[in-house]
Amino acid sequence: MKELPITQLIKDCLSFFRGHNYSEDRIREYQCRWNNGIIPFMQEKGLYIYDVSIGLEYRNTYLTENPQENPTRDRIRAIDVLDDMLMFGAISKRRTVPTVHPLDGIIGKEMKKFLLHLQNQRRAKSTLERHRLHLSGFLMNLSTNGVNDISMISEPDIVRYVSSRRTDLPNCISTLRSIFRFWHIEGIVDRDYQELFNTIPVIKKEKIPSCYNKEEIVRIEESVSCANPLGKRNYAILLLATRLGLRASDIATLKFSDINWDTSKITLTMNKTGKIIELPLLPEVGNAIIDYLRNGRPKSGSQQIFLCAVTPYDEIISSGISSVISQIIQHSSVDTGNRHHGSHSMRHSLAACMLTNGETIPTISEVLGHKKTQTTLTYLKIDLKSLLSCALPVPSVDESFYTQEGGVFYE
Repeated sequence: MKELPITQLIKDCLSFFRGHNYSEDRIREYQCRWNNGIIPFMQEKGLYIYDVSIGLEYRNTYLTENPQENPTRDRIRAIDVLDDMLMFGAISKRRTVPTVHPLDGIIGKEMKKFLLHLQNQRRAKSTLERHRLHLSGFLMNLSTNGVNDISMISEPDIVRYVSSRRTDLPNCISTLRSIFRFWHIEGIVDRDYQELFNTIPVIKKEKIPSCYNKEEIVRIEESVSCANPLGKRNYAILLLATRLGLRASDIATLKFSDINWDTSKITLTMNKTGKIIELPLLPEVGNAIIDYLRNGRPKSGSQQIFLCAVTPYDEIISSGISSVISQIIQHSSVDTGNRHHGSHSMRHSLAACMLTNGETIPTISEVLGHKKTQTTLTYLKIDLKSLLSCALPVPSVDESFYTQEGGVFYE
């Protein structure tokens, strides 16, 4: 078992922190946790050499209650840092462990073939993950009920699983409909159950995109202070959403190579659709990005433009972008009411503004990077002015209609 004097181990950790641009405030936080935690614990036991068993004993003694609360979680992290440095000579980053949706056994093997077929058709990664989620649930339900071979799957098995799905039913039906059609074409099953799927009632609620008018967008943008590095970053992120309508995933993965400063163009491949789009680098957007790069962005070898605001300055992810924009909107003077206030609402707002300005659907579709114009038609729901202009006049009804006698309705 590896071991090292606790003083030397802490020195190694501090050296690692400074070599990876941790702030002095963050470093002092870790020092405080060690000075008030593991060090006095070891001194009471007369120990000076640290190994992972000592860290485990300390955790089991003092850190067993409410591990999700911030103080306890931070102390656990401080022990994890010591263990990482001792065992690996480096400190690993905290990451959320992704949920695994297994596809095991004979049926799982055939499900994987279906997903591979979709992948070869260049379906979006998010689509593949959604299908895998529902297939894993279906497989688990089959296994629980003793169905371990595709030939054993019957109509009641499908109905039983679908009936258990209280959320995301439309996508669940879509996944099962697609895989059984695929299996039928491949000759794996005798029927595709399309008649069954057609009989399952799926109620889709009509969604009206949340959007904000020009005045509200201006107030949201003006609410961001660019007096500090965080504000400079957040302002640039916001303008990419409000002025160019980029999705959070595309803002997160925006690279230096995507921007041509000479031609004032942004060219990127959209994460969701795989479509390559070219957008103008508007002066206010370009200036905000330059301000962030010069005066706000931490030193990093990453090719992604936007980084996290805290050490070790990792590349920001799409959920981080969504959180940034959501917080900006919520902290602005704009009343969101019942409207969504995430990054996608800014995309909707740009579409609404373009519709109001008389832009055509194909133009809006191209700017937003939609694969199909049909997708863009969704935004017609928010163009009330244009919808009202399409309303047909209702002819007046003569008074004699109401006073007439005779007929089944007037007896």
